[in-house]
Amino acid sequence: MISEYKTVLNTAVTEFEEKKSRFITNVKPVSYEEDAVEFINEIKSRHWNATHNVYAYSISGDSLIQRYSDDGEPSGTAGMPALEVIRRMGVQNVAVVVTRYFGGTLLGASGLIRAYSHGASLGLEAAEVVTRKLCVNVNIMLEYTLFGKLQNMLMTNNNIIKDTQYGQDVEITVLIENGREEALIKEVVENTNGRAVIECGEKEYITLDGEGKLIC
Repeated sequence: MISEYKTVLNTAVTEFEEKKSRFITNVKPVSYEEDAVEFINEIKSRHWNATHNVYAYSISGDSLIQRYSDDGEPSGTAGMPALEVIRRMGVQNVAVVVTRYFGGTLLGASGLIRAYSHGASLGLEAAEVVTRKLCVNVNIMLEYTLFGKLQNMLMTNNNIIKDTQYGQDVEITVLIENGREEALIKEVVENTNGRAVIECGEKEYITLDGEGKLIC
């Protein structure tokens, strides 16, 4: 699993006009290539009467998959510029479709590159670029008398407390960045004099906004 990557949080639709040509960008987060293909076909069906439905997508996994199509525009003037925007912004697991309704004025190769690049940028920004970070669930069970001190330590070090259960003892679930769980366990042991029961659980991705604040 990738420790950290950028993607988009939402689906988004943006639109602008260039020399009477109408450009509509649809963006969607996708996890698999099949998702990207399904999304592209959906947009093509929705805009069946458009002059062009240009697309680009980038999907991470065991290997990086990146594909694009000019959909009838001159080679290298549409799909590749859109993919270059995805690469430049460092975004993965995303599909972008830029639809063009021709307005009667030719844009030329450089004009097309600018237009499709602009369309891709607008769409990705509107979809909100976020960071997905792999974390480990660390479950800590301890006596109530130790809870206040440990909670203070966790919050002081900006650890993410996912859940707290109050029973016979207190059970805290902390999300810690993958690879840092051993350091956390050491801190917990030191702060509880070894009186806490600690167990590492499953891994999951958390989502951080552009300022590094937790979204979900």
